[in-house]
Amino acid sequence: MPVEGIWDLSVATPIGRIKAVVVFRREGDALTGVAHGAGEEVTLDDIVLDGHRVTWKQSVTRPLRLNLAFAVALHGDTLEGTSRAGRLPASRVTGTRRPA
Repeated sequence: MPVEGIWDLSVATPIGRIKAVVVFRREGDALTGVAHGAGEEVTLDDIVLDGHRVTWKQSVTRPLRLNLAFAVALHGDTLEGTSRAGRLPASRVTGTRRPA
């Protein structure tokens, strides 16, 4: 299932809901991506697409300095899953792909 495109994400964290925009692109055989949110842009690392499941890692500095690990399932133009920051409880992630 293709993941390329622009996704509007919502992450339900213990400190409140955080909105982010994630962009996935295919460059040759590799998937690349960036996330925009909380006034910063960060590169997505270790992106893996396995069927309808996508995982990636990213580091953020706002609102806290955290290393995040995402695991989501694609359902057409929506996704849902979790984001984990180290030993903290997983946060629920939902998202919608923007029309092309």
